[in-house]
Amino acid sequence: MSAVVPATAWMAAALRRGRAGVDLIAVLSLVGTLLVGEYLAGALIAVMVATGRALDAAAQRRAARDLTALLEHAPRSARRRAGDRVEVIPADEVAVGDLLVVGPGEVVPVDGRIEGAVAVLDESVLTGEPLQVERAVGDSVRSGIVNAGTAFEVRAGATAEQSTYAGIVRLARQAGAENAPVVRLADRYAAWFLPVALLVAGAAWLASGSPVRAVAVLVVATPCPLLLAAPVAIVSGLSRASRLGVVIRSGGALENLGRATTLMMDKTGTLTAGRPAVVEILTAPDLDAGEVLRLAGSADQLSPHVLAEAIVAEARRRGLPLALPTDVVERPGRGVSAGVDGHRVEVGRPARTPSGTAWARTAVNRASLDGAAIAWVSMDDAAVGAILLRDPLRRHAPRTLRRLRAAGLTRLIMLTGDRLEPAHEIGSVLGLDDVKAEQSPADKVGAVRTEEQRAVTVMVGDGVNDAPALAAATVGVAMGARGASASSEAADIVLTTDRLDRLADAMEIARRSRRIAVQSAVAGMSLSLLAMAIAALGLLAPATGALLQEGIDVVVILNALRALRSPGKQAELPADTERMLLRFAAEHDELRDALAQLRDAADHLTTSRDDSALEALRRVHTFLTDRLLPHEHGEESRLYPALAMPLGSAEATATMSRTHAEIDRLAIRIGTHLALAETSGEVSADQRADLLASLYGLHALLRLHFLQEEENYFVLADDTDAHPTGARAQQNHGDGAR
Repeated sequence: MSAVVPATAWMAAALRRGRAGVDLIAVLSLVGTLLVGEYLAGALIAVMVATGRALDAAAQRRAARDLTALLEHAPRSARRRAGDRVEVIPADEVAVGDLLVVGPGEVVPVDGRIEGAVAVLDESVLTGEPLQVERAVGDSVRSGIVNAGTAFEVRAGATAEQSTYAGIVRLARQAGAENAPVVRLADRYAAWFLPVALLVAGAAWLASGSPVRAVAVLVVATPCPLLLAAPVAIVSGLSRASRLGVVIRSGGALENLGRATTLMMDKTGTLTAGRPAVVEILTAPDLDAGEVLRLAGSADQLSPHVLAEAIVAEARRRGLPLALPTDVVERPGRGVSAGVDGHRVEVGRPARTPSGTAWARTAVNRASLDGAAIAWVSMDDAAVGAILLRDPLRRHAPRTLRRLRAAGLTRLIMLTGDRLEPAHEIGSVLGLDDVKAEQSPADKVGAVRTEEQRAVTVMVGDGVNDAPALAAATVGVAMGARGASASSEAADIVLTTDRLDRLADAMEIARRSRRIAVQSAVAGMSLSLLAMAIAALGLLAPATGALLQEGIDVVVILNALRALRSPGKQAELPADTERMLLRFAAEHDELRDALAQLRDAADHLTTSRDDSALEALRRVHTFLTDRLLPHEHGEESRLYPALAMPLGSAEATATMSRTHAEIDRLAIRIGTHLALAETSGEVSADQRADLLASLYGLHALLRLHFLQEEENYFVLADDTDAHPTGARAQQNHGDGAR
């Protein structure tokens, strides 16, 4: 009798929410057991209802624990430095330009840039990556990150409300399972189940004349499995995704992601890094590429232009000693002019392109063929070099798209405002089904709506211009790691780490969560229907039926919680293998800078008839024997055998071994040509054709080989998320060299 009061209250609350079924049947069962004197069954029903609600609440808390932790982690105060005084202020009072002090263990309150000292950070709340990383002075830092080292200072670049973590918190507060289609479907089924249960109970009473049978049917008819399984599985999926740095606005977005078959993507910042990187440096004769880069980096240090930032970053990555520029003049659309070490250095686009020399014509041709931008470098009004820059393809992109296809996407489309030629080049490399170039924001919206008429469509983007398309798609996904607030607010899903492969993780989680929700609901309802039939035949007493239904509830909830677990394991690497991968990846970055020697030597063969061609050939041979071949032999003898276990078979690296053999063959062939040329004192005419084929062939083969190793093997170390900042910087440079 004591259970009737709360059960009736719960029923009224359910009816107000538009849910009729589970609580109404529970009240009827309780009243029925009282009327027929089945007091033990009534007590068991009371326990069943109470424990069912407790299990539901516990499961929801368990599933939402990561989302709750995300909300509780929000920074509430900041330490602001004013001269020698440090004061604690509410985070909301931080203004752009304030100098903030972040103590050990404290949370970075706003987005900004590091000043004063190198910072050791724990970024796991945003990225899901568990290990600490280092950020140098001048590096950007996002709110929500924890200081894992000594105190450092941050120059605020945004207010708390405008910062990355505030946007994530706003999305997390909206995350829930109430709007998921599978949950709404469960509600409708539960509403239909009520009259079915009453009909079966009434039929059993009429057929047998025993009201006890009707009560037994009502006892086992409670559709807890249907109402509990779907929300628990969906919220579990939301929780699992949040651990990986994927914030999903609602359960509906999670389920729609799992049903999607079409993926549309912006290019810049999504498939590419979104930041230009230096890919090649060409110089005037007898000048060093490193010195040209040092001069350009020194002059560009005070420029906010994106190409200038890329040049300075590359110079610093190479450890070049940059000089402080003087008398800096920046001309919009032209570049920078500054005094460096007593010389007048200009970087950018000159009034007249210096194409009168062979090396300058080569730079123009290569930039045109590679779709790269050129920053010309002049010293004292004389052109000394050309720096080629390009927005690099993300290293994870090819592998991620393969995973997305395996997850069920059948149509992959790229939308970009870029020119047709570079867009089609990327589409060809990635194997996309369609490429739409030179798209305005309105064009992107129209393309998304056209695809939505055919299938459930996901749109991925990162910029303000992508926000309308994200809002128009069934599921909008924002690459929000750099705080693109407009796209993040318009999106249903935000990737808080700047990694496209997290989308593949989210899709696998979404499909698995929906599958578990449906599986749990169908299995639970089937068992309930079977128990109703048995009870209607008089083979199941009310008390026994109550215990049986409680068991079904527990099993269904536990099964739904499986959605919290990872859908699968990536290749697990031993620590020494991972270190080896990172070391060989760093060597790739160093070797890639020197690959241009092969093409330069070929250029000398076609344009020179003096000793310069022979000297270029000597430099190439020294590079091959002293640096490249030892690297390739080390991969063959140490790295590939170590990868056999994580990859499941030595056959996984067999094709790469065959490429090593071809690299050896071409290197030996070039060495033979050099020996012949040394004997005669020059590169003879009959050698030139074969030498050109060998040099150009080896150059193309090495570039392809490096890319294949990085995308198939080196990315495994990236997936473990265990590389330090240095390795991460090397990874970024590796992308840039594409």
